[in-house]
Amino acid sequence: MAKQQRNTGKSSRKTSSASSTRKTKKKTSRTKMVYAFDGKKTEGGSAMRGLLGGKGANLAEMNAVGLPVPPGFTITTQTCAAYQRSGGALPAGLMDAVRGGIRRLERDRKRTFGGDSKPLLVSVRSGAAVSMPGMMDTILNVGLSDAAVEALANEAGNRRFAFDAYRRLINMFGNVVMGVDHEHFEVEFDRIKAALRVKLDTDVPAEGLEKLCKAYKAVYKKHVGKPFPQDPYVQLEAGIRAVFESWNSERANTYRRINRITDLEGTAVNVQSMVFGNMGDESATGVAFTRDPSTGVNEFYGEFLVNAQGEDVVAGIRTPHPIIEMKKWNKEVYQELIDIRAQLETHYRDMQDIEFTIENGRLYILQTRSGKRTGAAAVKIACDLVREKMLTEPEALLSVPAGDLTQLLVPSFNAKSKKGATVLARGLPASPGAAVGKLAFSADEAVERALQGEKVILVRKETSPEDVEGMHSAVGILTSTGGMTSHAAVVARGWGKCCIVGAGALQISAAKRQVKVNGKTLGPDTVISIDGSAGEVMLGALSAPPPVMTPDFTRIMKWSDKQRTLKVRANADAPKDALRAREFGAEGIGLCRTEHMFFEGDRIIAMRRMIMAESREDREAALAELLPYQRKDFVGIFTAMKGLPVTVRLLDPPLHEFLPHDEAAQKEMAKAIGVSLDEVHHRVSMLHESNPMLGHRGCRLSVSYPEILVMQVRAIVEAAIECAKKRIKTIPEIMIPLVSVASELEMLRRLTEQTIEIVKKERKYKGTLSILIGTMIETPRAAVTADSIAENADFFSFGTNDLTQMAYGFSRDDISGFLPTYLQTGILRVDPFESLDAHGVGALVRTAIGHGRSTRKNIKLGVCGEHGGDPDSISFFHNAGLDYVSCSPFRVPVARLAAAQAALRATSCKRKNANSKNASTRNNKKR
Repeated sequence: MAKQQRNTGKSSRKTSSASSTRKTKKKTSRTKMVYAFDGKKTEGGSAMRGLLGGKGANLAEMNAVGLPVPPGFTITTQTCAAYQRSGGALPAGLMDAVRGGIRRLERDRKRTFGGDSKPLLVSVRSGAAVSMPGMMDTILNVGLSDAAVEALANEAGNRRFAFDAYRRLINMFGNVVMGVDHEHFEVEFDRIKAALRVKLDTDVPAEGLEKLCKAYKAVYKKHVGKPFPQDPYVQLEAGIRAVFESWNSERANTYRRINRITDLEGTAVNVQSMVFGNMGDESATGVAFTRDPSTGVNEFYGEFLVNAQGEDVVAGIRTPHPIIEMKKWNKEVYQELIDIRAQLETHYRDMQDIEFTIENGRLYILQTRSGKRTGAAAVKIACDLVREKMLTEPEALLSVPAGDLTQLLVPSFNAKSKKGATVLARGLPASPGAAVGKLAFSADEAVERALQGEKVILVRKETSPEDVEGMHSAVGILTSTGGMTSHAAVVARGWGKCCIVGAGALQISAAKRQVKVNGKTLGPDTVISIDGSAGEVMLGALSAPPPVMTPDFTRIMKWSDKQRTLKVRANADAPKDALRAREFGAEGIGLCRTEHMFFEGDRIIAMRRMIMAESREDREAALAELLPYQRKDFVGIFTAMKGLPVTVRLLDPPLHEFLPHDEAAQKEMAKAIGVSLDEVHHRVSMLHESNPMLGHRGCRLSVSYPEILVMQVRAIVEAAIECAKKRIKTIPEIMIPLVSVASELEMLRRLTEQTIEIVKKERKYKGTLSILIGTMIETPRAAVTADSIAENADFFSFGTNDLTQMAYGFSRDDISGFLPTYLQTGILRVDPFESLDAHGVGALVRTAIGHGRSTRKNIKLGVCGEHGGDPDSISFFHNAGLDYVSCSPFRVPVARLAAAQAALRATSCKRKNANSKNASTRNNKKR
């Protein structure tokens, strides 16, 4: 079984990203596989994170500036890439270089690796260029053996500590390297604790841990088929392989996919001299953030455990103490940690996430990295660092992940919404927000139920990296153990996902799919509400009021608007949505979908009467009923967007979407419009299409039924005239959808212009109505013939949803059967409907831009698909030269910040290119 699991890990190498297949450049620095950081030598620094990974680069950097870092060395990310390319063979010369690194450590520490006197032990940890907390493997205490553990016990005068370290190694090595299920080891630990009548791991005495090590070795031999290795170099080589393998583990690939982490070569491996937080009551381990990662408040924030090793804190197995309590435990160490906090934050000019160990009263820093934080914290920290003169405004803007702003725009519970609520339990407020859902007891269950449209809260004793996909699928996360720096807390904060940890009153049984708390039993159909800001778990579904924007949020938006060149509009179909968009800073409406207006109340009856009509006269009569509704809607939207452009898309979906398809609804429709049920059946059958996406929709409807276009254009013009009489400035833009042939637009533009003039004449309107007429570019043919289409278009708006469907030949409604496989295997890096495919669909966009401007130099260009609110896509649109993006109202702030970041990065890139060109020119002159 264990070997099968390890083979499964190896097979996943086939799914490695394309970046792993790049050929190594033939440079001296590229062939070097091991970089040292110790008391005599530092090879590397923070600028080398691509080669050394974030952890390795920062360890070297901290070592160089004199911080107390245990010595070690880093195996490069390129070595991992070479391992993946070779199918799992370590590169020639790697282990020789590793042995050289170990010899340096032996000299530095005056110890012998795995020796029977003063043994040197090391940790083997992963570390990619982009932080992936908990997603790859770690092995601690490498080098311990039956002989070395006795030597360690004698040297330390502490047998309990030595055998505690040994049992951890056997467990971690067995689980991580050989694939032995952790539960097999836990069963033995529980048996020992039961025999000794103790509950806590820390209560097991030395003789109990000695027995446990023997039991663990028996478990290892049973499941692996051979004894636990006693050769330290066998352990080390296997540990290095395991870390390389973990780069392509399912959880690591899932995390990269969720967080859109691409173009990395692999993980580095950090081999570092062990320091021990489990040597007794003068030792400890912990994790701290230089500022509160949930709120951004400038307070030292973290946790520590006395007599423990690092995994005890992050795994959530024991509930740690708040960092402030360290003052009482060891005031001197606490003050040293406070000083290092300030030094690190000043050095890196960002909030830091620090891992530390205290060995017999001596502090060591094991890691620093930019801390994961919520959207609210990111905004506050960015603004505070500007106030503290650490960052400039542009640097602050670049420090806030644009997508994280959505977290500030979601509702949260307040005192009024929680009044009278039944509080089931309280835990630690790990990640703020409000979540309401039913209980899911495993990651797989959360994924499955979320795909079915259910809102679920993942409830676990503690989470592990294997739960990552379920955590992402759930609307909230709730655990009964763990602290503010546990796995669940760190990952949830990074995603802005509502999370409560350490709710100890909950008795969670995943096997029974139930939670017992305060005499109540909750099951998979129980609805609960969790308040990630207060740490409260409440029974039932609570309502959450809309959010209130902070002054710092407003400040970030103001800074963004100073930097960006892209305009930001919103997609809105109703006056209330338009008002909300304007509140969020929208500079117009980029997409007003008129079809959404036809589904309300009596309108749908008139719409269905029009669809059932057999003659043009009957259709016009039904459309006359719809006209007042359309006009009223447009007046409302034009009023809400006073002085700003509003792009109205004429009817786009096929007519069958407005008809019912079940028998009961069809009977009701027949009665409402006065036709027979057979007539309804006949019309539904006539309108049926095998592929509606490519069928009778968009401009094709207006070509077939020009009276629909006439009614809609009339409503727009009459609304504009009505607003003008009220001194409300309107800037309507009429958008004709799904054009593929230039003559389609030519014909429909002519009809649109004629209708505008007829209405103005009927209304005796003498004023100026400036109405632009344009089209959506959403078919590949429209993109490649945009020069001829532009002859009759004042503007293009890219409908990237349909353009993506047609470019790929995918149907958004039918891709769920294969898209997950495409993402998991690396065929696609991201869902192309979430983030624009810059190479394929983007090429069509660039082609259309070039062709369109070749015909009409000042043609207005925008995008109104879902990609208009995606930060990565916005960066592409900025570089491609669009004038605006349009997105849902709640994504407007995201788009404003993303547009500013795109402008700043483009300027920085131009400056670097100019400097490089100037330097090259100077060098040529010298020659």
